[in-house]
Amino acid sequence: MAVQKVNKLNWLERKLPEGLLVDAAWLERHGYSRSLRSQYVAAGWLQQPTRGVFRRPRGTLGWEQVVISLQSLLHRRVSVGGRTALELQGYAHYLPHSRQKVHLYTDEKLPGWLFKLPLNEAFVSHNRSRFLPPVSAPRRSDDDFPAEDKQLRQQGIRVQPWGHWEWPLLISTPERALLECLDELPQEESFHDVDVLVEGLVDLSPRRMQRLLEQAHSIKVKRLFFFFAERHSHRWLAHIAMDRIDLGKGKRMLVKGGKLDPKYQITVPAELLDAVQ
Repeated sequence: MAVQKVNKLNWLERKLPEGLLVDAAWLERHGYSRSLRSQYVAAGWLQQPTRGVFRRPRGTLGWEQVVISLQSLLHRRVSVGGRTALELQGYAHYLPHSRQKVHLYTDEKLPGWLFKLPLNEAFVSHNRSRFLPPVSAPRRSDDDFPAEDKQLRQQGIRVQPWGHWEWPLLISTPERALLECLDELPQEESFHDVDVLVEGLVDLSPRRMQRLLEQAHSIKVKRLFFFFAERHSHRWLAHIAMDRIDLGKGKRMLVKGGKLDPKYQITVPAELLDAVQ
């Protein structure tokens, strides 16, 4: 029994990196019963941040470790997107307040325990296939961590190393993250914040942007993209073929009491139009 316990602990040390977490079902599949999990918690070999979730102790639990665990160990089809992805890639100085929410984009329902973890930030889940095609599963390397993948990159998802061990964190590229922010207008994002954000996006990839715009389902998102891009006269806009993108027909009222932009037929805050007239 003692040898078996040592072997199980050794296996756990190899397969569960310190700081990352797994759920009870993961441990059960690998032969760790409920009673054994309780023993490990009592002995301090495992921590239980919330019910049904376990991790090998290492420092304070951060949201990045949680998401990496979802992506790499639990194989959930989830990525970091929107405002959070832009902050991670150096655009935080264009955003007016610090991160309090972490925006996750997924094709599936996320586990309930995710929203009960003792973190400083709150997770917000979005359906990422609602206005863009579903994202393919990431290619796995031998150690079962997601690897940089051309197909993912074409869909606007990239791998960003995080932490001391450079664990892979799947996040939206700036191009995809911008469309995700535009989708949140006007309920969850403000026109002013997005306007300031787009002004600073001087280095977007027109090729990647073209591909995403052609794939996008949302007429609102595509019209808003061109409205803001033209407003700030970015050079990359000249390399995007608008005639290959379906902008739909008819007017879209996005803001009550706003003004209608005659070109893109969207109602936006009056100050955005007044500033260019």
